[in-house]
Amino acid sequence: MSALRYVYAICRPFPAALSAELTGVGGVPPRLLRHGDLVAVVGSVPERDFDAEPLRRRLEDVHWLEATARAHQGVIDALTVVTSPLPLRLATVLRDDSGVRVMIEERREDFLRTLDRLDGRVEWDVRVYAESAREHADAFTRRLHETLSGCAEESRLLTPSDPATSHEACPGAGGRRILDAAYLVPRADSGAFVERVNGVGEEPGTRVELTGPWAAYSFTGSTGLTGFAGVTGFAGLTSCGCTG
Repeated sequence: MSALRYVYAICRPFPAALSAELTGVGGVPPRLLRHGDLVAVVGSVPERDFDAEPLRRRLEDVHWLEATARAHQGVIDALTVVTSPLPLRLATVLRDDSGVRVMIEERREDFLRTLDRLDGRVEWDVRVYAESAREHADAFTRRLHETLSGCAEESRLLTPSDPATSHEACPGAGGRRILDAAYLVPRADSGAFVERVNGVGEEPGTRVELTGPWAAYSFTGSTGLTGFAGVTGFAGLTSCGCTG
């Protein structure tokens, strides 16, 4: 059975070793594939599941997709402990090691620029849910975002700005989600950032949810979020930051 290369992330070389018990997609431990001054974190996956057509069918299986996303995220989380990875999309698959090397060579300058910007930094995500009193909740959200943006090097609003779509109901989330934002924070400043979030408090009828630290998914631009179509012809899905 032929094996394809599943690519989790691109990194600069790092001295720390990944846990020997770490497994990725399909239960296969990830390995480091070095090419020049960059490293791809890859795993082997069966062609019967990850070639273009089988993969498209698999992606319609919610349980398979969830298990794959969690395995993918587990590898990214492990990398985030030891380095500042540039995470690639879920289901970025190439034919073999040579294909991975070609990808690195073609995008080397983009990868290096992005890794320089992300070095030593992590992403924290903040969501605010409101049950009622939308006007007061919106004012609180604006203040919160301004405060946290001042504590971060970069911030990004992930919720659409159109009011018709940004206050959609979120079943099971305890109200409407009125803020979904990501903040790029130096790893060394993470404690202070968490304290700032906790110190803001909550407006009556709102709930603030903080998750992280994550790899900086929201700040990779097209460099990290564009899947690379190998001979499988499939470019991958939008990356996700699962909360475990």
